[in-house]
Amino acid sequence: MTITPVVLSCTRGPLISIEGITGVGKTYLTSRAVEALDNQPLMLEAFSQRTNERPGLGKALLRALREASAGDPFLRGGTPMAEALLLLAIKRHDLDSLMAELSSGHAVIEGRSVDTTAVCQALQLHPDDPDAALEMAAALREFASSYRPLPDLTILVTDNAHEAVVRAQRRDQCVFTPEQATFMREACALYERLAATDPTRYRVVDRRSVDEHEAAELIRSWIHDTGTGLGCMREPWQGPRARCMCCGHRAGSGPA
Repeated sequence: MTITPVVLSCTRGPLISIEGITGVGKTYLTSRAVEALDNQPLMLEAFSQRTNERPGLGKALLRALREASAGDPFLRGGTPMAEALLLLAIKRHDLDSLMAELSSGHAVIEGRSVDTTAVCQALQLHPDDPDAALEMAAALREFASSYRPLPDLTILVTDNAHEAVVRAQRRDQCVFTPEQATFMREACALYERLAATDPTRYRVVDRRSVDEHEAAELIRSWIHDTGTGLGCMREPWQGPRARCMCCGHRAGSGPA
């Protein structure tokens, strides 16, 4: 008699990231989207918004990057690979701090995840070669996946880069230098190209073609639909037979 193994669905919540350059409306649109959800997800703020984060390793690493970047809004301190490792350490710390929420079935939304690190550091490493920057961003994303599982869903919010720069300057009451504005335009283009390399994980909201209501509704529906049929989340460096970080099951086995 042939025994068919029981395939168990993990009880964890989805891990979702919201990506895009500053000024595209990530926070505003996501806030509108989650208001329409019955079960409110946990929102983890982006690097630039963490002014009230509790003391700890994550805050200390972020403070070191801010001090080294001397006020640069993109945390550029002149050593992009070293900074990439620190940023990935922060994203690993974020995941560790969210495991209780994920394990209990709650959805978690990261305001920027490893994709932002891949884009921004790749542009610094290849500032004058868009194709090389895309190759580097994909490689950094793959490297990041050895540190921690990638998000189940990554939502990219994009727009005309000039409009995003105008919004960001008005919101933050600042004026970007020409170099900073150029960096934002290049990042906007690279985000879009990187998203196209992984259409299974990415969903793109382009504000050049949808209004605010449509954009928020798209984000709401994607977040809602990601909450079912999730597989286990395993430590990448432990291999496919590792226990799930949330439910404790091994691949092809029953409960631990």
